[in-house]
Amino acid sequence: MLAKGQTVIQYMEQFAPKSIAVPDDRIGLQLGTLQKDITGVLVALDVTEAVIDEAIALNANLIVAHHAIMFRPLKSLQTSTPMGRLYEKLIKHDIAVYISHTNLDIAEGGVNDWMAEALGLRNTVPIEQTSSDDYLKLVSFVPSSHLDNVRNAVWAAGAGHIGNYSHCSFHTEGTGTFQPEEGTNPYSGQQGSIEQASEVRFETIIPSSLRNKAVQALIKAHPYEEVAYDLYPLALPGKVFGLGRVGKLDEPVNLAQFVDTVKNGLDVQTVRVVGDLQRTIKKAAVLGGSGSRYVNAALFKGADVIVTGDIDYHTAHDALLAGIAIIDPGHNTEKIMKPGVAKVLSERLQADKYTTPVHASTIDTEVFRFV
Repeated sequence: MLAKGQTVIQYMEQFAPKSIAVPDDRIGLQLGTLQKDITGVLVALDVTEAVIDEAIALNANLIVAHHAIMFRPLKSLQTSTPMGRLYEKLIKHDIAVYISHTNLDIAEGGVNDWMAEALGLRNTVPIEQTSSDDYLKLVSFVPSSHLDNVRNAVWAAGAGHIGNYSHCSFHTEGTGTFQPEEGTNPYSGQQGSIEQASEVRFETIIPSSLRNKAVQALIKAHPYEEVAYDLYPLALPGKVFGLGRVGKLDEPVNLAQFVDTVKNGLDVQTVRVVGDLQRTIKKAAVLGGSGSRYVNAALFKGADVIVTGDIDYHTAHDALLAGIAIIDPGHNTEKIMKPGVAKVLSERLQADKYTTPVHASTIDTEVFRFV
């Protein structure tokens, strides 16, 4: 059974939620429709004409890409222009294009984690925090006979986790009052009469991102026609999301040795380097894509070197003066997302018995040539 487009993207957004992307990032469905059976998914870094031809050859009618094909609002769509021809080919072959960019960078287990793992970084944290999944306290009032049902349903929805502890909750017995009015169908009591019911106050903790899911689970498992519940914001810090990663190496190496690690880990032949090749590297930062803006943040986190692309001349001089080394392997190193995303989508589709194939693009979209 082929998966619908909405199903594929649901899996994608569970892995890399749109809510964690940086503001104004061009993400989501950029061309085509998801309201169709997906005959194949092609995961690509960039959408070029060669990538589209690859999708056609593979009978893939959905491209999941990292870099947007539409950066600015279109004023016209002229098929005589290079980009217009690109859009025309996609439309003629009914190929949809979905973009997952900074949300995929930031996501746990996403681009920056894949890059950090490839470089051997341990105990990583974001270079710069972009958001956090703050905690809420969910409280409801439940007949004691249904406490286990409600509690288990809310836990199954992701509630009750504090650090490495799960199934966290508290309950206490009490008495609730209510009067069913005309048109009601009460679980207990009679219309027009004040009812006193033995109830349990049940409370647990949920991340904000699971608010709707947990509340829906609560309402579905609760026996009452009208479910009373409260949500309170908590000062307890939640999961932090951010761009880039900073972590320690298992063993100190010099910068020249770490350059070899970068070349091997990120599959590049050449890099640009700022700094003394004999300096010791104990802690390193990595940020996929263009990272000039984050050099100082990496230095503040204690990194001896930052691995990132698109470093400009003046940023390089500033870094040299500040004492942090730079390895620039190019923007295209984000190609690490192709096998990573393909694996995530394949596993989730297969787990739900879908037959839609997922392919990692084999097209090299590196625009620079080093001669």
